[in-house]
Amino acid sequence: MKVAVVGATGMVGEVMLKVLAERNFPITDLLLVASERSVGKKLAYKGQDYTIIGLQDAVNAQPDIAIFSAGGDTSLEWAPKFAEVGTTVVDNSSAWRMDPTKKLVVPEINAHELTSADKIIANPNCSTIQMVMALNPLHKKYQMKRVIVSTYQSVSGTGVKAVKQLENEMAGVQGEMAYPYPINRNALPHCDVFLENGYTKEEMKLAREPQKILDDRTFSVSATAVRIPTAGGHSESVNIEFHNDFDLSEVRQLLSDTPGITLQDNPDTNTYPMPIYAHDKDDVFVGRIRRDETQRNSLNMWIVSDNLRKGAATNAVQIAEYLVENKLV
Repeated sequence: MKVAVVGATGMVGEVMLKVLAERNFPITDLLLVASERSVGKKLAYKGQDYTIIGLQDAVNAQPDIAIFSAGGDTSLEWAPKFAEVGTTVVDNSSAWRMDPTKKLVVPEINAHELTSADKIIANPNCSTIQMVMALNPLHKKYQMKRVIVSTYQSVSGTGVKAVKQLENEMAGVQGEMAYPYPINRNALPHCDVFLENGYTKEEMKLAREPQKILDDRTFSVSATAVRIPTAGGHSESVNIEFHNDFDLSEVRQLLSDTPGITLQDNPDTNTYPMPIYAHDKDDVFVGRIRRDETQRNSLNMWIVSDNLRKGAATNAVQIAEYLVENKLV
């Protein structure tokens, strides 16, 4: 199994290598790929040093699988070139997510839709992944009508530059700014760029991607995305209106029985999800489950996940695992 990791030197790329090693992904030949300025440098994987190569050399090597985390422009240009030589691309950027000819996959939900003909597979937005993991079993049972979500997103979702900005501000050091304002002791209602409708791109990803993943456009999602000064882990306050009524104990049981979800929901012991619990873990943590007393058939809950793992690297590796296990590559 020849595997290329494109964007291997980036924040998500580093986590991808860590996840591939932890899960003992069956690699016989590993290609670490990055931009021209990184070509020739060394990166370690499982105690062995690998020399970083460029994109064209990686295409020429015709890997079985290429896991991309190198930005949308790179994916738009290079994913088709890999696909042309028979490589199956799992892309972590937003480039292909809403392309009607490409599948948007959370393995626990819709990996069964994949076939050997799918040569470019989209990995959803980090905030979307954790939300749909919790929504999916409830939607199947009670049929969602409307979802309102407010996110509390880590600076790591922006990248290394934003993490450095937070660290500098906490240390009282002047440095390069990833955001238009300080992030330490602040909250920015501004994730990604603003669009003509007044929403940000991040908010519109949260609105559109769940419908595609769940293959259902009968429900709607309205989102507000906020950046907060945490170094890792995204949190979400989610309000769901269902067509059908529910029993809270059954809701908890459904979530508890869902692979990939950990229920943390006991106010008596102050047990609820937080980024410090989710750090470096692959599960999605759900708690603060309670009935919305202002609206019929409505529920509130709090969802937390490590945005670099299940929100990005782990989900991509799980897709690759499914492809291998089902002989689709």
